[in-house]
Amino acid sequence: MVRPYNQDQNRPALQQCFRNQERAMSDTPTFTMSASAAARILEIISAQPEPEGLALRVAVLAGGCNGFQYQFKLDRTKNEDDVLIERDGATVYVDETSLDLLEGAELEFVDKLMGAHFTVTNPNAASACGCGTSFSLA
Repeated sequence: MVRPYNQDQNRPALQQCFRNQERAMSDTPTFTMSASAAARILEIISAQPEPEGLALRVAVLAGGCNGFQYQFKLDRTKNEDDVLIERDGATVYVDETSLDLLEGAELEFVDKLMGAHFTVTNPNAASACGCGTSFSLA
């Protein structure tokens, strides 16, 4: 039996395909970092016993209070599917899967009375937890 083509059913996959194509053709990363994040990354790396080749890895994992959570860790290994984001001498690695969820977002470092931490301003997040480490999509 031949099923009729359902354009709406395939729309999300097609939209994702076009986003990936646009990203591949663009030299501008869809995920950026602020000057304060770059400065803090450099501070953290320079304080390590062996700072050479270290970068901050930003990933989005399933879990957290809202469905997805951000992970920040130092890493020396750039994987084949990683996108490299650089600013003011600081380097961030983001895998392609995480980058889809971080499209248009910015990594920031905030230093407030209640504490200092990395945070992501993510236009794709419908809601986020109070600490800013987890989010949900619309």
